[in-house]
Amino acid sequence: MSDARDLQTTTTNTMGRGNWATSIGFILAATGSAIGLGNIWKFPYITGDYGGGAFVLVYLVCVLVVGLPLMLAELIIGRRTQQNPVGAFQKLHREGSPWQLVGWLGVASGFVILSYYSVVAGWALAYIFKAIAGFQGTAEAIQSEFGELVTSPGQSIFYHTIFMAICIGIVIGGIKRGIERWSKILMPALFAILLGLACYGLFSTEGGSKALAFLFKPDFSKLGAEGVLSALGHAFFTLSLGMGAMITYGSYMKRGSNLVRDAITISFLDTVVALVAGIAIFSMVFHFGMEPGQSVGLIFKTLPVLFKDIGPWISVPFFVLLTFAAVTSGISLLEVVVSYFVDRRGWSRIAATLVLGAGIYVLGIFSAVSAWSVPFSGKGFFDFFDDFSTNYMLPIGGLFTCLFIAWVMKDKDRADEFGSRGPLYKGLRFLLRYITPVAVLAVIVHQLGIVEKCFWLFIRLFVFFLNYAG
Repeated sequence: MSDARDLQTTTTNTMGRGNWATSIGFILAATGSAIGLGNIWKFPYITGDYGGGAFVLVYLVCVLVVGLPLMLAELIIGRRTQQNPVGAFQKLHREGSPWQLVGWLGVASGFVILSYYSVVAGWALAYIFKAIAGFQGTAEAIQSEFGELVTSPGQSIFYHTIFMAICIGIVIGGIKRGIERWSKILMPALFAILLGLACYGLFSTEGGSKALAFLFKPDFSKLGAEGVLSALGHAFFTLSLGMGAMITYGSYMKRGSNLVRDAITISFLDTVVALVAGIAIFSMVFHFGMEPGQSVGLIFKTLPVLFKDIGPWISVPFFVLLTFAAVTSGISLLEVVVSYFVDRRGWSRIAATLVLGAGIYVLGIFSAVSAWSVPFSGKGFFDFFDDFSTNYMLPIGGLFTCLFIAWVMKDKDRADEFGSRGPLYKGLRFLLRYITPVAVLAVIVHQLGIVEKCFWLFIRLFVFFLNYAG
């Protein structure tokens, strides 16, 4: 009886759950989900760590081989079912199917990731006000401000609260009046600010030409196997894959939309933003004669020192850009969680957003207080949640999503959503069956640091799920 009630609730809610009003609205929202702190914060510093151009070239190949096929897979699942991640796998296979665990993993990922992601976004928000006031003092004094922010529970919780309130306020508005409307405002503003910063770096500093050479002139001697695997991992994570976001956003797509074109556009825009952000940041880094490999402190420690001489007219837009990118990703993470309770449990959007947003906010407080640590792990809550979601939840979710659509989903359903059975479709099917899952598995093995155990665990899980495929 419980399954029957759930199915009835699902059917009722699907009919009135809404769709994107326009194709451009969907593209901007999905691109906003993909474009986050990873593009503007993480991509530049890992590019600097692995020598620039060679890393970028490998990264672009990985986007084509891993990122784009997986994005298409998630969008196909979402649009075909018009369901949240849990309901999508059940609808495509059967009620009570073990494949629903992949959907549950996506919902859980959205919950966990947003809890600590909001803390980082809060730091970006705090730096808007620091930039307005102006960065002053010695380099050591400016860099120490970040440490003071991170170790201050009051400040971290305060900005975490503001960021979560923004995300909750947008998601409460629904698909058209909330997420799509704000994506149409935030994304053009993000593009304009980023383009302005890149133009400033290229034409108003002496580091522009060095930045272009660094990013687009490959030097494979600085890459190594570690760099290749990092490029592969970042190509996977930067597109918001494995967390149910693209399944959720795809479920609001209209049947007449061109799914392949939209997926290519989203992947292209996400990649362009990362590259343009690299140009903007490295132009300033090289202008002041600093080294590009500044690790995670590049955004919150190195750049504020440079902004002292440049002034607020550059530093303020930069941190506004960083905050906008965080908001567009944050609302997609919250929507993944909310959509399940709206679709499957019959909650109203307002109730689901407020209750679940509050739960994520409370969990995030543990990450905001740097002195608190997870028992028996030796790590703070922030590092623990980040490592667990990055190394386990997302790649495993992406791997089994890939296996599901390639080996379990009916070929008719897959081809109908793709739009043809021509060479492009056959190429996608080949990638999803034989190339992409191996690449994602390589990411998992690399991050866990254990080869043999992961290989046999994968084989056993693969056989287990294939036994239920029929």
